[in-house]
Amino acid sequence: MIPRPLIIGLTGPNAAGKGEVAAVLGKMGFALHSLSDVVREEAARRGLPPTRENLIRLGNDLRLRHGSGVLARRISRRLRGFDVVDSIRNPVEVQVLRRREGFVLVGVDAPRRLRFRRSMRRARPGDALSLRDFVEKERRENSRRGHAQQLGRTLALADLKVRNDRSLGDLERRVRRFLERLKLSAAGAEKRKGAGAAPQPRSRRRGRARRSRPPLPGRRPAAGRRTRSRAR
Repeated sequence: MIPRPLIIGLTGPNAAGKGEVAAVLGKMGFALHSLSDVVREEAARRGLPPTRENLIRLGNDLRLRHGSGVLARRISRRLRGFDVVDSIRNPVEVQVLRRREGFVLVGVDAPRRLRFRRSMRRARPGDALSLRDFVEKERRENSRRGHAQQLGRTLALADLKVRNDRSLGDLERRVRRFLERLKLSAAGAEKRKGAGAAPQPRSRRRGRARRSRPPLPGRRPAAGRRTRSRAR
C-alpha cells in the first residue's frame, strides 16, 4: 500500500516527460496539480493568451512581486495529502512544499536531443523550432536571479530521479519502481520509530529502583553508620 500522506513534486527540463509521469500517478489515484495552473489563472485574469513565453514572464513577475515561493504557497492550499505537484521550477518552491508532511521531489530528465524531438512532435505554441533555439530557451530557464526559473538548481534538489529515455511502458515501470522505494522507505522509518520507543530492560529498571528505595522503618543502621556514631 502506498504510504499517506504523500505529495510528489515533479521537476525537470522542458519535454522531459513530467506530464507523462503525472498521468501515470493520476491513474493510481493521485490528485493532479501544477504550479503552471496558478500562472494560467493569472494569465486569464489579465486577459493574456497562455503561450509559453507569457507563462514564463508571468511566473517570474509573480515571484518578483510576492516572493519566490508564491506559486507553491498558493497550490499548497489545494493539497489533501495524496497529490502530484508538477512544474516546480525554483528552489524556494521546493522549500515551501517541503513544509508539507510526506513531500518528495522527483526529478524527470532525458537527453536534450530526445527532448527537442518530443517538443517538435507536441508542437505547443511557443516551443522552439530548431535545436539551437531550444538550447537558448533552456539557457534562459536557468537564470541566476532568485525570482526567475532555475531548473538546473531545482533538479539538483530531487530526492529521486527518473530517466525518461525509452518507451511510455518503460516510464510507467520506473514510476512504479520509485513508488515501491517510497513504500520501503516509509516502512523502514515506521520500524525505526517503533524501535526507538521500546521499553528499557526490566533488570535495569529494578536496579535503579533499589538504589532510590528509602530504608524501611525499624531497620538497624548499616555497620558503617554505627562506627561513625561511636567515633562522635
